[in-house]
Amino acid sequence: MSAGETAAAIAANVREVIKGKDELVRLAVAGLLAEGHLLIEDVPGLGKTTLARAIARSIGGSWSRIQFTPDLLPGDITGVTVYRQKEEKFVFHPGAVFANVVVADEINRGTPKTQSALLEVLEEQRVTVDGEAHPVPRPFLVVATQNPIELEGTYRLPEAQLDRFLMRLSVGYPDRKSEVGVVLGSAAGAGPDDLSAVVDTATLQKAIDEVRAQHVDPAVADYAVRLAEATREHAALRYGASVRGSIALVRAARAIAAIDGRGYVTPDDVKDVAVPVLAHRLVRTAEAELNLRATDGIVAEVLSAVPVPTASA
Repeated sequence: MSAGETAAAIAANVREVIKGKDELVRLAVAGLLAEGHLLIEDVPGLGKTTLARAIARSIGGSWSRIQFTPDLLPGDITGVTVYRQKEEKFVFHPGAVFANVVVADEINRGTPKTQSALLEVLEEQRVTVDGEAHPVPRPFLVVATQNPIELEGTYRLPEAQLDRFLMRLSVGYPDRKSEVGVVLGSAAGAGPDDLSAVVDTATLQKAIDEVRAQHVDPAVADYAVRLAEATREHAALRYGASVRGSIALVRAARAIAAIDGRGYVTPDDVKDVAVPVLAHRLVRTAEAELNLRATDGIVAEVLSAVPVPTASA
């Protein structure tokens, strides 16, 4: 099974419960194949958790769900070391993060200290407890959901943590026909828990390896870097995309190319993922915030301003 076939199987399965959101599902599956973490942001009740659980159920590996609340402790996520008196030694008890897919529900309801417990594992696929490193299973994906930061009882994610998510996606309201389908499905008891796995972890890992092998022409890589550079020079931004942002652009574009059945990345692949990959990494100036300039729109401006490489470039 090729990476494109793997993506198609997962996407078709997820669409059984996520109606009328084909592009959202496509981008979410691209993040999975890029082995990058996803942040799904929107107001309550639009299916953020349903999407996260549907992705987890579609993969025949282990998965866990962490409900973030103010009283959640870092050790609940990473695990703790416990002394066993009979054996006279300390033994590590893994936390909820030790799974192939981790659904971090309402991540911005956890305290900053608890949120920071995810920083290491998001970047390095391991956690360090009492000075000892413990790798998590591979493939590894965190699908986090959050409500808009202005709602009560939430803690804003710091920029350093946002930068570790490959993409930020928004579910949005469905059209009327799709919403009718969702309502009827819910009335019949259909949901993500009814989904069966369509790929196993070995197949998924093979697809991930195939994505990493996608050819990236130097001109396309240069285009991704120029987009990131343009955000750093934009007048409405205090801070633009980091080098991690440039890398993420290429990683996500590789996955899109594989989903489309190509062995190489085009500038259009980079453009397709630019908004979900870059927008959440940008820090606006005070004036831009007061004028309610959205980072999605700033990325769109950058895409219009940066020349696209031609075939002869």
